[in-house]
Amino acid sequence: MALITTDLKGSLPLLARGKVRDVYQLNDDSLLFVATDRISAYDAVMKNGIPDKGKLLTALSDHWFSLLAPICPHHLISTSVPDSIPAEFHPQLVGRTMVVRKLKVFPVEAIVRGYITGSAWSEYTKTGTVHGIKVREGMVESEAFDTPLFTPSTKAEQGEHDENIHPDKVKELVGEKYATRIAELAVTLYSKAREFALSRGIIIADTKFEFGLDPKADEVVLIDEVLTPDSSRFWLSSTYEKGRPQDSYDKQYLRNWLTAGGLRGKGVEIPEDIAVGTKQKYVEVYEMITGKEWE
Repeated sequence: MALITTDLKGSLPLLARGKVRDVYQLNDDSLLFVATDRISAYDAVMKNGIPDKGKLLTALSDHWFSLLAPICPHHLISTSVPDSIPAEFHPQLVGRTMVVRKLKVFPVEAIVRGYITGSAWSEYTKTGTVHGIKVREGMVESEAFDTPLFTPSTKAEQGEHDENIHPDKVKELVGEKYATRIAELAVTLYSKAREFALSRGIIIADTKFEFGLDPKADEVVLIDEVLTPDSSRFWLSSTYEKGRPQDSYDKQYLRNWLTAGGLRGKGVEIPEDIAVGTKQKYVEVYEMITGKEWE
């Protein structure tokens, strides 16, 4: 059964319920992230969830945080349920929790694109640009960019739409110093992850990172979830062929069903077969990337 929401009955202060995560105040310096099985598409949260999705996201993020730690500090402290939380709440938390450092969040979605697809391909066919950036002429759908592109967006409130922005706009939002660091880190992290994923048979077409600021160290820190099917577009390298759309190991399975039924932007009930098919995509990509069998 899917876990749609958590209820700690006042054991910890609830700070927010996002599209997927419930966020609790653990203490003055740390937060408790709980990944539910909620799923969103086209900025709408579905009425039912995908069983074990939150556990899969947590396990995959933990893998990537560990792999990418030499490049960039991250906010993850532990994936264990804190001993301070009463045992009666543990069943809804085990496998879903991340104890993280409490940081100031930069209001930017740090998107990196390695291949031209989705909204980037749509813009390119009309203007020859991606997020207002001029790119090479003559590209075809799903083709790799010469170098990965940093194509940020604003970080919208739940229910609102993120707005694609030119990288220069990030300087206005967070200042030139941090904008430069965020762009550099995002591309470096993506490049490292892409290389690793390719060795496991997965192409990371694009992904979204989020960053926070550790004010004491004046350091940009990797936060939120990392390189999951919720935040990335994964393709199978063995079936990849430029010049056409690719089958995705991400929320595209759900998006295709919504689009076919004229349900884009609506929070509806997902049929069981679509929920099962979506979970299978998450499991497959987890197993390929981590080399571990999902139990």
